[in-house]
Amino acid sequence: MKLHLPLLDADPASPFPDPRSALREPDGLLAFGGDLCPQRLRNAYRHGIFPWYSPGQPILWWSPDPRTVFASDGVHLSRRFRRQLRARRWTITADTAFATVVTACADMPRKEGGGTWITPEMHAAYLALHDLGHAHAIEVWDDETLVGGLYGVALGHMFFAESMFSAHSGGSKVALAALAVILHAWGWPWIDAQVESPHLLRMGARTLPRADFLAICAQQTALPETTGPWHERIGRRSLEWLLANLPPASH
Repeated sequence: MKLHLPLLDADPASPFPDPRSALREPDGLLAFGGDLCPQRLRNAYRHGIFPWYSPGQPILWWSPDPRTVFASDGVHLSRRFRRQLRARRWTITADTAFATVVTACADMPRKEGGGTWITPEMHAAYLALHDLGHAHAIEVWDDETLVGGLYGVALGHMFFAESMFSAHSGGSKVALAALAVILHAWGWPWIDAQVESPHLLRMGARTLPRADFLAICAQQTALPETTGPWHERIGRRSLEWLLANLPPASH
């Protein structure tokens, strides 16, 4: 099957196609080409669009329908998992090891096989966004060992999660739950999780029609943002802090 996709203009300030024109199959494929410069990436996220492609492919841009999101007060951890956490002495930080988190996400084996989608160009692009204060990581530590984390992009009062990893069982769950608690305390209502999976749905993710998600993006990304690293705002948090601030446990 031959796909007829718009080719993005070389000017990084040029607009994206209307997300409503994205393909149904594969779901959400919108355009190709362009680059991964900070200006274009920020413009993409503001309009509910993200890059996702494999080595050897051109840059592909997506806006799936429906869209998977978490409410920042809606990340669920089971009672059993919470009991396991009470015996651990993990701690949580932000933006102290951004590059290491991205590398760990890229190196994680994927169930579907085929290697990572975090190409060297993607890695460099998010490092550039981080240096500008727009991309952030949540890190989970066992003493000095990184056991889990996630990274994504923050614009206005919206967080667009990109990838997460666990080096120890449950590390990514703790990172996601900690991010949600932090954002909820700041008054940020949503976390974009892009595409649904059974794992995300078990943790409380929901799906929204793309039109609803785009309206949320327009509203939340237009709010005033504070750029720069988060490590001083968040400090080092304990699992006791996390457990005390989570919503009620799921089964």
